[in-house]
Amino acid sequence: MAKYKEQTNHEDHNDMDHGGMDHSEMDHSEMDYSEMDHSEMDHSDIDHSSMNHNGGHSGHHAMMIEDFKKRFWVSLILAVPISILSPMFQMLFGYDIQFLGSDILLFVLSTILFFYGGKPFLTGAWSELKARTPAMMMLISLAIITAYFYSTLTTFFISGSDFFFELATLIAIMLLGHWIEMKSIMGASKALEALIKLMPKEAHKIDEKGNIIEVTVEDLKPGDKILVKSGEKIPLDGSIYEGSSTVDESMLTGESVPVEKDPGMNVIGASVNGEGVLKIEVNKIGNDTYLSQVIQLVREAETTKSKAQGFADIAAKWLFYVAVVTGIVTLIYWSVTGDFEFALERMVTVLIIACPHALGLAGPLVTSRSTSIAASKGLLIRNRIAFEGAYKIDKIVFDKTGTLTEGNFGVTDIQPAEGVSESELLTLAYSVETQSDHPIAKGIVKAGKERGLEIYDVKNYRNLAGKGLTATVKDTEVSVVSPGAMKNDQISFDEKSYEAMAQQGKTVVFVLKNNKLQGMIALADIIRESSYKVIKQLNELGIETIMMTGDNKRVANYVGDKLGLSQVIAEVLPHEKSKNVSELKKDGKRVAMIGDGINDAPALAESDVGIAIGAGTDVAIETADIILVNSNPVDVLNIIKLSKASHKKMVENFVWAAGYNVIAIPLAAGVLINQNILITPAIGAIVMSLSTIIVAINAQMLKID
Repeated sequence: MAKYKEQTNHEDHNDMDHGGMDHSEMDHSEMDYSEMDHSEMDHSDIDHSSMNHNGGHSGHHAMMIEDFKKRFWVSLILAVPISILSPMFQMLFGYDIQFLGSDILLFVLSTILFFYGGKPFLTGAWSELKARTPAMMMLISLAIITAYFYSTLTTFFISGSDFFFELATLIAIMLLGHWIEMKSIMGASKALEALIKLMPKEAHKIDEKGNIIEVTVEDLKPGDKILVKSGEKIPLDGSIYEGSSTVDESMLTGESVPVEKDPGMNVIGASVNGEGVLKIEVNKIGNDTYLSQVIQLVREAETTKSKAQGFADIAAKWLFYVAVVTGIVTLIYWSVTGDFEFALERMVTVLIIACPHALGLAGPLVTSRSTSIAASKGLLIRNRIAFEGAYKIDKIVFDKTGTLTEGNFGVTDIQPAEGVSESELLTLAYSVETQSDHPIAKGIVKAGKERGLEIYDVKNYRNLAGKGLTATVKDTEVSVVSPGAMKNDQISFDEKSYEAMAQQGKTVVFVLKNNKLQGMIALADIIRESSYKVIKQLNELGIETIMMTGDNKRVANYVGDKLGLSQVIAEVLPHEKSKNVSELKKDGKRVAMIGDGINDAPALAESDVGIAIGAGTDVAIETADIILVNSNPVDVLNIIKLSKASHKKMVENFVWAAGYNVIAIPLAAGVLINQNILITPAIGAIVMSLSTIIVAINAQMLKID
């Protein structure tokens, strides 16, 4: 299961693998970012949590993008006169430009282009060579080195056609491909950088005397009290101690409906307050805030290599060997059967076509896109491998309390005695229970508030130990008591109705007025409305739905029957849950566990996919692979949908990346030359770059409903 990695300080580059490059000797203040092979970078050991997100990671990446952009435009400008002076280009368009020193000018321009535009590929190849991890940069470098030095020979020493046009085209197009690639990767992180900008810079601090002081958010510390006016952004995570309002958390959790907030409830920094005025006690600052943890978790997921990427790395390595061997065989074959110039052209084309650029991007771009989509939907992925396997889930185990149910008592039935209305019965109980903080009392009070009932004047409130409550309401003694108290006092009631509700796992209380029964009120841990939807859809998908709970069988079976669950496992102690999950996995089935991440921690760790629900503002749950920020079980469906969609896109990208090589390499080698089908080096460069762009666009098309 997912565990936070051993983190290193971002400034210590000695242990970082940047595609095989040794950064330990570098002066990073003078660093030329173009020299890096960004597609091969491994950032998994970088501590992103300690970064200044406004200028650290994104600034570093932005500088590299800008460098590739500059090199591309300079190379493109140089490529224009090189193309015009190139004999092949002149022959292609039917014109002739020859003047004294034109061949020397062509050589000089090509040399500048080779060293300036080709520098990122040459230095990247040297890094791959030192690390003994041959891949894309070595292939590109082999192609441009061969083209440049052969063209140099034809210019000064031997007869033959130069490849300066192909050299210019290849370098310009490959720089463009890298630029587009890096912008695509950067695009996924921009959504996170936008979240940072959501944070307000100032806050209204309430001092010890109750005065309002304008301070910067950086000056606040846990325990400080702040005022948030209507329409303002909440500066930091905290809990409300005064005031009620609705809060828009859509930019953070993906939940479009504003959430009602009352005293005692938590709020997330950067969410937008509605029409009410809130007084909040700050709970978390800096890297401990929800938003900071979201950014850290998303970046961690983005930089974690998946199984698919591991496959791509291996494939790219072998493709290098295949390309080199094919190139050498092609050179030898055409040298023997034809002329050396044509043989060299075929070899260069093979090397260009075989660049595993698209293969290297097939996984990371989908990973980056899916992680961003997940974050926007309120899904925080901590374990990429577990997430990628979520589409293969066979069984999902739900905890009951707080997962399938709300975790709070709610009124389910109101049965008034003859001559008493439902509203009158509930009003009496509501008025008395307002004085109590018992869970049953809270459920009755909530029902009274929801119905907009008035509270009668209550006096002489008394707690009846083990029995219930009593108080004077409108000069009349009103009591709310338990079934045991009714039997002890020998007060008759409809035992048949009571037993029917008790069999459903409901708690029943009785309302008395001067010891005369006014009616019964039943309460239960309310089943979430969303639970019905998620269980129904999971059953339709053929996924077994199982509830595992510590509650008694009567309550568990009632919930299971109501929801239509495949199986119910009741009266399970916390330490037994992991054993049950292990049993469910014995038949080779993949099992996901959904719980609150606390009592369910061992079971979450034992499952193939551990999903924490009810995380709210606390996202640091070590045993969870995926965290549902919205505390909504329906988001489980989004996990499965996104996992399936991501898998589909990865397969599409890998099929394209590998498939075009299977077709293009033989064509580049000249196997169909007798049918007049031949790929030139220039076309090879275009095809290579187009394959990269297609993979990038396909990844960006990933979406779920």
